[in-house]
Amino acid sequence: MKHIFGRWSTWGADAGLAVLTLAPPLVSQVYADTTGTAWAWFTGYEAVAGAAVLAGRRWPATAFVAALGALVVALVGSSVEGVKLTPLVFLPLAVLLYGLGSHCASWRRTVLAVGAGSAMVLAGLSVNRLAVSASEFNGGFDVLSMLAPMPLAWAMGFAARTRRELLAAAEERAAEATRAQRLREEQAAQRERARIAREMHDVVAHSLTLLVVHAETLRARGGELPAWARAQVDGLAAAGRRSGGELREMLRMLRDPADAVPLRPLPGLGELDTLLDSHRTAGGTAEVRVDAGTEELPGPVQAAVYRVVQESLANARRHAPGAPVRLTVAVDRDTGRLRLEVVNGPGTRPGEVGAGTGLGVVGMRARTDALGGELDAGPTADGGFRVLAAVPLETVDA
Repeated sequence: MKHIFGRWSTWGADAGLAVLTLAPPLVSQVYADTTGTAWAWFTGYEAVAGAAVLAGRRWPATAFVAALGALVVALVGSSVEGVKLTPLVFLPLAVLLYGLGSHCASWRRTVLAVGAGSAMVLAGLSVNRLAVSASEFNGGFDVLSMLAPMPLAWAMGFAARTRRELLAAAEERAAEATRAQRLREEQAAQRERARIAREMHDVVAHSLTLLVVHAETLRARGGELPAWARAQVDGLAAAGRRSGGELREMLRMLRDPADAVPLRPLPGLGELDTLLDSHRTAGGTAEVRVDAGTEELPGPVQAAVYRVVQESLANARRHAPGAPVRLTVAVDRDTGRLRLEVVNGPGTRPGEVGAGTGLGVVGMRARTDALGGELDAGPTADGGFRVLAAVPLETVDA
């Protein structure tokens, strides 16, 4: 559609130029000679000149030669028959010379067109000289005086084409510089991602591997452990393997930006039961209420809520071990939002000293803000902790 409008705009501009070029000679001819013979020669030339102006953008050399040939024929014919054409008949020739300089990038075609035009002018002058008596002949100097300024029109067109080419070259250089800058930024970002991936692999992955190895060692000696400890060890080993898998997927994405899709689909609210089972296996308790139909919500909404629940449960186990947790996921159709509340009471035993990096709440808030939602987190009056999030049910594709 844009291409079609561009073509119509070009044709409209050419048509307007043709009208502006042909109108002055038409008005001037009324005052030069109104005989039928003069009008016949004038009308024939104007028709050819108008068609040439319309085609001048696409075929500048051919249009110039055709219009100049028609002009030579009209001038010679009118001179032989003793009628007069207005001097403004040279105006279309000036316009076409400008177009020759502006639109013809081939020097060979330009030289051939000018050469052919010069030959036609000389031939026309010779014919005119032979057709009329020496006392009546005065067309040579008149024609040459009108043609003398014409090279200026070509020079102006050539200057306009040169300016367009310089501007296009400058725009291309600017675009190339922008592409080079973007490439440097992407390379710098990739180097930073690779560095982070190496650090995570060396520190976090190593620690997770040790955790799983120790858990598997304890499982191998499960007969020496009480029943409650065996269940805890099983949950610890499963959580370690699961976290190791997620970490490997994240490291893969960090190392290779083109591999932006995780190996496994993003978690959703359908996996809440598995997440809660892991929480209970690790010694936590949870009271859950989830509205029906939440598994049909958009994937980004489900993934954000799942991660908020995951982080909230981890914080409860870390800072308030043994505390009861109440989880509520409700769909509010009136406001068009999914409301999530995770509340835990005070722990039944001391939490981990110095646990966490302080970024858990920041990460949860970033997830909800990215979807246009809100998150509020803080301690409760009884010494527990409460996380309340509201996420729009519909997301806007980026």
